[in-house]
Amino acid sequence: MNDTEQLLEQVADRARTSARAQGKPLPTPLGAGEIARAEGILGFALPPLLAGLYTGVGDGGFGPERGLLPLRQALGAYAAQRASGWRWPEAVLPVADLGCAMYACVDCRSETAQVLLFDPNPGEPDLAWSVDAPGLACWLRGWLDGTAWFCEESALGEDHDLELAPWAEFRSRI
Repeated sequence: MNDTEQLLEQVADRARTSARAQGKPLPTPLGAGEIARAEGILGFALPPLLAGLYTGVGDGGFGPERGLLPLRQALGAYAAQRASGWRWPEAVLPVADLGCAMYACVDCRSETAQVLLFDPNPGEPDLAWSVDAPGLACWLRGWLDGTAWFCEESALGEDHDLELAPWAEFRSRI
């Protein structure tokens, strides 16, 4: 089993445990055809790990904060943001709603599937983008082990002034 397969298994275990504890079923995983259709609509490929979450674990409803968005909802959020006045970067897919209009997003052009934080609350597009994690795998591991800023058990986040690095590629991607 390679690192990606092992991570997907850990996420699936946590997702199943969480779904059971909440008394609701985990959404059914998507088929490869549904991923291909989504990629056709988006005009870019999903990173393999992200596609693996949707095909191997479930169609959203698990993960950090309110959970991964179902893929159709992620497509809708991407289309809406691209059409908005926020100059949404190409190939940056919202994957989790963090509340207060914030999204965790995956840079689908990044080799590591870098996770970005979109926070429109400062009011300026240039100030809205930060690097949340260097890659999707790292972001998921932070959720699994409780060390990510968005985890209740983490010492980071609301109790501290969290300083995420600005996303330097923003201007080149709009």
